[in-house]
Amino acid sequence: MISPRQLCRSFLLLLIFAVAPRTSDSKLVASLPGFHGRLPFNLHTGYVEVDEGTELFYYFVESDTRAEEAPFLLWLTGGDRCSVFSGLANEIGPVRFVEEPYNGSLPRLQINPSSWTQVGIQAGNTPALNLKGYLVGNPSTGEIIDISSRVPYAHGVGIISDQLYETILEHCKGLDYMLPSNAPCAQALDTFNHLMSQVQGAQILLDTYVYASAPTGPAADTKDEYSSDSGRRILVGNPLARPPFGCVTYKNYLSYFWANAEVTRDALGIKEGSVEEWVRCHNGDLPYSIHLRSSIEYHRNLTANGGYRALISLSNLIPVPTADHDSLVPHLGTQAWIRSLGFPMVRDWRAWHLNGQSAGFTLTYSNNMTFATIKGGGHTAPEYEPERCFAMFSRWILEEPL
Repeated sequence: MISPRQLCRSFLLLLIFAVAPRTSDSKLVASLPGFHGRLPFNLHTGYVEVDEGTELFYYFVESDTRAEEAPFLLWLTGGDRCSVFSGLANEIGPVRFVEEPYNGSLPRLQINPSSWTQVGIQAGNTPALNLKGYLVGNPSTGEIIDISSRVPYAHGVGIISDQLYETILEHCKGLDYMLPSNAPCAQALDTFNHLMSQVQGAQILLDTYVYASAPTGPAADTKDEYSSDSGRRILVGNPLARPPFGCVTYKNYLSYFWANAEVTRDALGIKEGSVEEWVRCHNGDLPYSIHLRSSIEYHRNLTANGGYRALISLSNLIPVPTADHDSLVPHLGTQAWIRSLGFPMVRDWRAWHLNGQSAGFTLTYSNNMTFATIKGGGHTAPEYEPERCFAMFSRWILEEPL
């Protein structure tokens, strides 16, 4: 029988905080290009074979507590085509880019003061099992509600008019908004999509800028299968679009130059010839199929039958649910599918606090599921509100009340 500790180690897929991995191909990275001096944390990189001839590259960052009983966290970046490096350098990892205008030299790195590697189990509170629960941030489920909830959300925050909202409700009721089956619905949704393009989907209060990724192929949620014939070289012969300095995507722009430098690949132990060019987010140039149409039953089974604790977090602006910042996966849809599980609330809607101020709002269900919002956040909440997200995560993982 595989022990809980062995089971955890068998899932070293991408980014983990715990104790050091004991694998033969693991490399201890003592320094990173662009970071001054030796790293003040232990970083291991390596490869895990997931199928014959197929490997996944991982980053393993030890907990700052350096304790065997430290929480074990496996971080998988959302979506089916984005690099976990975004989580490492933009969200929860121990380093972040120094945001300064790119001048042709290697972008610099600095310590992230809100790194999730700082969390440790308190003495005498060692969990019986390493596998304790899961956290998902602004999660999609594969259900129609992920898309259809964008309409009432956009209406609630004033992006679309009453008239357009009522037209969509009348002509699109019960339809898949990605595949409208009548002309009035299709026309109304075209207008809706145009209006939504005037705001930044991940954080509607910020200006729209170049996405700083690979804008090729169809949108991720418009097809079930993707071929590998539409990729492009980002830096060689087809330069990446440069967003204005100061915009939220500028660090993504810097990441291309850092990750594709030979000195970086050598430091991380990237196998020569394995990746011609690193791309932060692929779009239409990776072959994969979507087999799972909905994840909702998995949430039900994990929490009700498996006994796992769950934290479902989203971004929020002010103390009313219709003020969410993230239009990509609106909180309205998330709350709807959570309610569809049918579990009663055990603690009603309330504010949670940081430094004497509300940091978001939360409620708790009988199946060990906690719903929480992050005030001021965007789609990738730790990228926008790192201090609040760190407080939320550390309290949850240590089984403290929000």
